[in-house]
Amino acid sequence: MVVPEINPEHLEIIEAQRKRLGTKKGFIAVKSNCSIQSYVPALHPLKNFGIESVLACTYQAISGAGKNFETWPEMVDNLIPYIGGEEEKSEQEPLKVWGKIVGDEIVKAETPAITTQCLRVPVSDGHTAAVFVRFENKPSKEAILRLWADFKGVPQELELPSAPKQFIHYFEEDDRPQSKLDRNLENGMAVSVGRLREDTQYDYKFVCLSHNTLRGAAGGGVLLAELLAAKGYFD
Repeated sequence: MVVPEINPEHLEIIEAQRKRLGTKKGFIAVKSNCSIQSYVPALHPLKNFGIESVLACTYQAISGAGKNFETWPEMVDNLIPYIGGEEEKSEQEPLKVWGKIVGDEIVKAETPAITTQCLRVPVSDGHTAAVFVRFENKPSKEAILRLWADFKGVPQELELPSAPKQFIHYFEEDDRPQSKLDRNLENGMAVSVGRLREDTQYDYKFVCLSHNTLRGAAGGGVLLAELLAAKGYFD
């Protein structure tokens, strides 16, 4: 399970997977759940400060269920506070993505502690997340903004065709990011962040947005394939 900008080193497990499957060329590589791609990219550059706990509430578009307003008229002017299996994935998959290869398997990270709530909202495309985070060593707001602005992953370094040039975009406006305005940023492959501020219970809170059917689904799969090709796994 690979988010190309976050854990490309996990591709190294393919060799062990091939041995287990008894094949020399075939392998299985998957992208993560679309919901975590809204907020995990914003947390990833901050890991060196020791992320202790995360609360994330996701507000997920109806296209994530494979539907639109014509096929799901019940979602017009509605909100459903439950998406089957989504909260379990949203709490566990970040730990897998942040895990390490030990021998022939990927061992999940033990921290941070993550709790989530996932809601279906009347939006066509774009998953939004309200994120609260507590650190072992609290960074300054300026340090966080600098890390987001400077962050580049392997896809950016390799200039892969589908990779956004700026992976994380921060909006200074109080009312951004918005799904309708910002989900298509950099062909829908960038992550938008806004409203970073201190919190009374956690250290900081902020809002994230990603395009669930582009970055979170088809585009994320294409970017992963481009990374695999660049690393020679299709030779």
